[in-house]
Amino acid sequence: MLDRVGSCRIEGEIASGGMAVLYRAVQETLGRPVAVKALKTAVQEDVAFAQRFEREARTLAQLQHENLIHVYEFYKEHGALFIVMELVDGIDLYDLLEKVPRLPFSVAACIALQVARALTYLHTMGVLHRDLKPANVLLSKSGIVKLGDFGIADDPRYAADLTATGATLGTPSYMSPEQILGERLDWRSDQFSLGIVLYQMLVGRKPFAEDALHSLPEKIRTQAPPSLAKLCPDAPPALLRIVERCLRKKRDQRYRTPEQLLIALEGFVSDHVGESGQSCIVRFLVERGLLPPAELETLPAPKVMRRTVRLTVPPALKTPLLHAGLLLMMLVLVQCVRWLPLGLPRSPLASATDPDAQVAQLLLLVDPWADVLIDGQKVETTPFARPLRLRAGRRYLELRGPFFKPVRQALDLQPGQRRVLQVQMPPLSKGS
Repeated sequence: MLDRVGSCRIEGEIASGGMAVLYRAVQETLGRPVAVKALKTAVQEDVAFAQRFEREARTLAQLQHENLIHVYEFYKEHGALFIVMELVDGIDLYDLLEKVPRLPFSVAACIALQVARALTYLHTMGVLHRDLKPANVLLSKSGIVKLGDFGIADDPRYAADLTATGATLGTPSYMSPEQILGERLDWRSDQFSLGIVLYQMLVGRKPFAEDALHSLPEKIRTQAPPSLAKLCPDAPPALLRIVERCLRKKRDQRYRTPEQLLIALEGFVSDHVGESGQSCIVRFLVERGLLPPAELETLPAPKVMRRTVRLTVPPALKTPLLHAGLLLMMLVLVQCVRWLPLGLPRSPLASATDPDAQVAQLLLLVDPWADVLIDGQKVETTPFARPLRLRAGRRYLELRGPFFKPVRQALDLQPGQRRVLQVQMPPLSKGS
């Protein structure tokens, strides 16, 4: 086993595949744990594979999003190639499905939602992943989902497509019909692959499998998957409709933009999951013994419900005059209690019952991405498709990211206003 790569001290092997080996290491210059991906010696002799490996490093280095693996460094040492990247402390979806073949629909939807956020960001950067499958979806112990392995990604910043000589490179079980046919791809091919992954999470097996009569490519191109409604009767129809649309054979019948798919999944999670997506994933992993119970302590506190005040009128006071006076007192008391401090900061987000005329809408277009804090409270991570519904008035916006300088701005939002704000995140200086 290797001892060192650049400034990284190798501690042990994490996994080994057909083309590369993944090691756990410590980047001693910064004192942080990292993962080191090493291209196998036998593969390095193929120039195309070596070029593809280097291009993967360059592509990921240009992409900064919460739901993507971050690349720190690329090394060429002693004729070998290495990528130093973020170490995701958790489990990949492939291993999770080996241990728990069927996931609760709430967990499956929360995982798919975070992958859809990554795909939305990739679309804005013009990048196609082209190999979306469970082994490339990683779940951190904090519940953040990361999409990795961009070995055959299509990046427009590079003129030559290194997969042109083998247009069907990828994993056959997760390919779209157009990818099997070698047609020119767009983001809807990645959407089809996400549909297969979501189907597998719900059912416990992939929708298309080869048999004695039909090959796998033929089934993907011509046959409908087995009915989800029959195989997963406990899943809400809204989620089944999302999967069914992602898996349509003709790409123009799928979601036309990543934002449409993102809105559908966000709406489903909002309606059917009673906590944040990260909390849902962490809670599930703890319940299955895949994370220690202590991880539950890091989850955000549940939302505080508005207090309800109930007063009982004694029979002796039920005269018309006293009853009317008591009713007036109750109305005044309820209004007072409504505005009493609850010991927690009031959410800047408008509630579902607040009328649109009293709410301001804020759509953020952030390049490349950022965590969004309003009045000091984290409310979202970009990109997101729907505007934030905020209480009108002065709001304090802060945008944060691990690789950028924070952006802070005071916003005076008027009732009924719809505001679009575009922000370019400033990178950290080398000395930061």
